[in-house]
Amino acid sequence: MLNLSLPQFIAVAALPLLFAITVHEVAHGWVAKLHGDPTAQRLGRLTLNPLKHIDPLGTVVVPIVLLLLGGFIFGWAKPVPVTWENLRHPKRDMAIVAAAGPGANLIMALFWALVARIGVELGAASWAGLPLQYMGQFGIQINTVLMVLNLIPIPPLDGGRVAVGLLPGPWAWQLARIEPFGFFILLALLATHILGTIIGPPIHMVEQLVYTIVGMG
Repeated sequence: MLNLSLPQFIAVAALPLLFAITVHEVAHGWVAKLHGDPTAQRLGRLTLNPLKHIDPLGTVVVPIVLLLLGGFIFGWAKPVPVTWENLRHPKRDMAIVAAAGPGANLIMALFWALVARIGVELGAASWAGLPLQYMGQFGIQINTVLMVLNLIPIPPLDGGRVAVGLLPGPWAWQLARIEPFGFFILLALLATHILGTIIGPPIHMVEQLVYTIVGMG
């Protein structure tokens, strides 16, 4: 995406990637608390400290491997635990909790778009201009990818859990049964390049919308 050397790319991408994953998980825990489940808070997961959320495989290894392979970059953190029995309306509230993660990514994409806009206003002559532009551009991309990816209606992705919360009982039960195999389905879609075909157009559409909102369309 960016015309940078690998060290330069890591320098501008590390912060947006960490916060994209961390804030996504904190949003789940925070919304769960609002709906009656304090599990994440009791376990110290309602914090922006990345060390509390890093998954060695999903936060470090997978993004680096995808970067070296030249594919689109995504990752994941340790899931924030939610005790659904504590929720006031478990079926409905689990859907709301699940939707909070992608919603947080959309908000962060808009934040990073503002960072990119500041970089543009400062200009290439400023020492901070280009780094802010590049950091903002990557922040938009990684948050948009995570948002769209997580909205795929396959459990345990957030979109799958939203669908389970919205579907009638028998259909919801059938979809929920897929959860143990969801990660393998996702890997198969990635390996066959079907995943990119599915999420590519909506990612492009959301990115263009974000740029337009901040006047960079």
